[in-house]
Formats: sequence, structure tokens, C-alpha cells
Amino acid sequence: MTYSLANRSAAPKSNDRRAAGLVVGTVLVMTAIGATLAYAQTQVFDPQTHKWVDYDKKKARKYYAAHKEVPEAFRPQMVKFRTAEVPGTIIIDGNKHFLYLVQPGQQAMRYGIGVGREGFGWAGIVRVGRMAEWPTWTPPAEMVARDPNAAKYAAGMPGGPDNPLGARALYLYEGDQDTIYRIHGTPEPWTIGLDVSSGCFRMRNDDVTDLASRVSVGAKVIVLMQGAALYKGV
Repeated sequence: MTYSLANRSAAPKSNDRRAAGLVVGTVLVMTAIGATLAYAQTQVFDPQTHKWVDYDKKKARKYYAAHKEVPEAFRPQMVKFRTAEVPGTIIIDGNKHFLYLVQPGQQAMRYGIGVGREGFGWAGIVRVGRMAEWPTWTPPAEMVARDPNAAKYAAGMPGGPDNPLGARALYLYEGDQDTIYRIHGTPEPWTIGLDVSSGCFRMRNDDVTDLASRVSVGAKVIVLMQGAALYKGV
């Protein structure tokens, strides 16, 4: 079973109809901040019912359990990408669950990500303030107040395979101020492609490790999310 990107208006190919899997599709396209990006609710085409359905937590967990892998569309791949931003810039398409690292020659390395759940999405321009390997997770006061599971780690959870920040964390700053948002790994790789976080951007551990090896502290990060409020510091 495989997933591939497709336009929702296009009919599935015959081999897609024969497959036991689903095809990822998108709906709307718009241009923002010098880059052409697709904005849409991620859905999948079910070849058995011939209907488009939401890609939800249950389906994502089931797929990962069967394949030990995320859908192909959310795996790292070099793609064509037109933008005026310089190589090394990170551009996040929150609606489509993709992170783009701009490369020379109108290309970008694209990674799948998990983004903020309803009420926690945001948009703005920030920068990579620092990076850490197997970082300590210290939940912000707001999370401690609303989440009993986070409260027990108010003083910090040491880095490790069960740590919510995973193998690497890129800390997002506005000027010299930590925004409390991060691009980080996750011990729950099946959540890539979903709206699941409290505003951070999660990646598979191998992917965020690769990203961190390609990015410099100070790199510009553009976060695009249709319908989200701008980060207050921008």
C-alpha cells in the first residue's frame, strides 16, 4: 500500500484503484511570501469506496502499524520550489503538513511534519535561535496548567527516546526572545501529517536529525498557515 500526492480533481490511475491503499490529495493553491505553496486539508482517496476521506489519527496509526513507515508523501524528498528566499531558509506549509528547506536552483528538501491542533496553529516569521541534540523537555507554564501529564515534568524531562522533543530540537526565536515553539523530533512518528501539537512542528527523528545537519543557527523560518493568527512577536 502506497500514498502519493495527487490533485483531488484528477481521477485515480488504474494502478491506484487496484492498490489496497490510499492516495493523498489536496484542494486549494495560493501564493504567499514569495513561495508557491498548496494550502488544503489533507485527505486521502479510498480506492475501495472511491471517496475522499480525512487523514485522521486512527488511519495514520493503522498505516504505521502495518508498514512501520509514514506515507510516501511525508518522507523526505527533493522537490521543485520557486521562491525568492535564500538557500537555508525554512518555509513551513502548516495546512499541507510540509516543511521545506530551500536549496539552490529553485529546489527544496521537503519533509512531512505534524502541526498545531485546532486553536494552536500560528503563522509568522521567526529564526532558529539554537539547536540541541536529545534535548531536555520543559513544558511551558501554560501546558503545565492544563495538562496533568505535563505537570509532572515541570522541572524538565531528560532527553531520550521517550522525550516529546525526540532526537533534535530547533528552538524558534523572535529576535532574541524564545517563542516557546520548536521544530523537533517525536517518539510518535505516526502523527506526521496530522494536527496534533500545541504549536510546535514535529518530525520523525531521522528527519529532524537530517534537517539539523543542514541548517545554521540564525536561519530564517517562515510559518504559513491559512486561517491562523500571526505570532504576536511578528
